Amino acid sequence: MTSTANPGPDPDQHRRVRAGVGFGFGAYAIWGLLPLYFVLLAPAGPYEIVALRVLFSLVFCLLILAITRGLRQLLRVFRDGHTLAALSVAGVLIAANWLLYTVATTTGHTLEASLGYFINPLVAILLGVVVLHEKLRALQWAALGVGVLAVLVMAVFYGSVPWLSLGLAFSFGFYGLVKSRIGSRYPALVTLTAETATITPLALVAMALLGVRGEVTLTSEGPGHFLLLLAAGVITAVPLLLFGAAASRLPLSTLGMIQYVAPIGQFVLAVALFHEAMPPERWVGFGLVWIAVVLLVLDAVRAPRVPRLPKRPRATRA
Repeated sequence: MTSTANPGPDPDQHRRVRAGVGFGFGAYAIWGLLPLYFVLLAPAGPYEIVALRVLFSLVFCLLILAITRGLRQLLRVFRDGHTLAALSVAGVLIAANWLLYTVATTTGHTLEASLGYFINPLVAILLGVVVLHEKLRALQWAALGVGVLAVLVMAVFYGSVPWLSLGLAFSFGFYGLVKSRIGSRYPALVTLTAETATITPLALVAMALLGVRGEVTLTSEGPGHFLLLLAAGVITAVPLLLFGAAASRLPLSTLGMIQYVAPIGQFVLAVALFHEAMPPERWVGFGLVWIAVVLLVLDAVRAPRVPRLPKRPRATRA
């Protein structure tokens, strides 16, 4: 009589998970360090930066698709009217998100950008309740309540509503909602290319208007400045590719916890390098948001025990 040995852990699966964690940290680390890149682009203004980011991202993505023979899938998207309409909306939302983020990080408001991405998961939960009529677990309700309290504290005691943070969180939240409706019918790079193509006319108009006003710095500040602006396409696409590789290897709960690497990096840069002000009332507001984040992380740790659909929508960060 032969006995069947109980197979041990699959080494290939372990390698996939380790690689996924590395890809995830790489993607969110790049997004967390983006403020440093935008500072290097001075004297380019936020409108020029975002317009060139759109244009050069499109060029870079088309090159990658050509190399990987993915152009046919891109053509399929343009023949799919429903998907193309959704990606057009997504393009406008991500362009707004990029613009708000660039304005924040080039005008001494990196802390507000960090706060926006700490709040973003709470906004995603709120949209799930209001738009998708999802039912929340107790920890999610608690996190949402603490997040709302944090915004109220900042509005009352700090003296102003954190509009930049809320704009970043809601623009990306709605962007994720639109992309989730599309699902995984097309690879992330294909949908990014399509949505970038839909907003390319806006980027061209913006560059034309800036040119008329003499505010284009692309060719007027030397080759180093030109190359830095040219790199906007790579800076946009590379973390997306890393994110896509991570999303295909990791559970959503794990990826959801890694996402906080980006706002933590932005916060450290804002306080330690850019010396942005952190009065006591702002510490209280951030502290409440961090409590909400801890509640979400605890919920994510428990979430795998609850059955869920294996749906994995992908979205693009700033």
